[in-house]
Amino acid sequence: MSAPFAFAQERVLPQSPVLTVDSDMMFSQSQFGVRVAQELAAEESVLLAENRRIQAELTAEEKALTEKRGEMDADAFRAVAEAFDARVVQIRKEQDAKAANIEQRRQREQEAFIRVASPILTTLMRDAGASVILERRDVLLGDPAVDITSFAIERLNETLGAGRPKDVVPEDE
Repeated sequence: MSAPFAFAQERVLPQSPVLTVDSDMMFSQSQFGVRVAQELAAEESVLLAENRRIQAELTAEEKALTEKRGEMDADAFRAVAEAFDARVVQIRKEQDAKAANIEQRRQREQEAFIRVASPILTTLMRDAGASVILERRDVLLGDPAVDITSFAIERLNETLGAGRPKDVVPEDE
C-alpha cells in the first residue's frame, strides 16, 4: 500500500460574470459536429470520385473528337466541338451546384447546432453566475479560466450525443 493514490481532479465550472467559448471547437469536438463532419466528408468523397470519373470520360471523348477532326469537314467538326463544349459547361455547372449544396448543408448544420447549443450555453451561463458569454477569438485578452468550451462540449454530448433532434433536421431533408 505504499503506492501513491491518484485522485481525479474534479473540474469546476468557473464562477464569473463573463465567460468565453470557442464555438468552432465546440462544434468540431462535439459528437454532433464529428457526425456532421463525417457525413459531409463522405458526400465530398463521392462528389470527388464522380468528378474524377467524369473528367476521365470527357478527356477520352475529347481525344476521340480530336482524332476525328481530320476525317470531318470543318463545319461538321465545329458543330460537334461546340456541342461537346456546351456539355462540358453544363456538367461543370451541375457539379459546382452539388459542391455548393454540400457547403450549404454544412452551414445549415452549424446553424442548427447553435440553435440546440443555446439553451445548454444559457444553463452554463446561469450556473456560472455569468451575464454574458463571448466568443473566445473576439477577446483580446482574457483569463483562460473563464473559457467554458470543454464544459459546453461535455453537456452537448450528454444532451445531444451525435444525434439530430427532430427540430434540428436541415431544411433539405
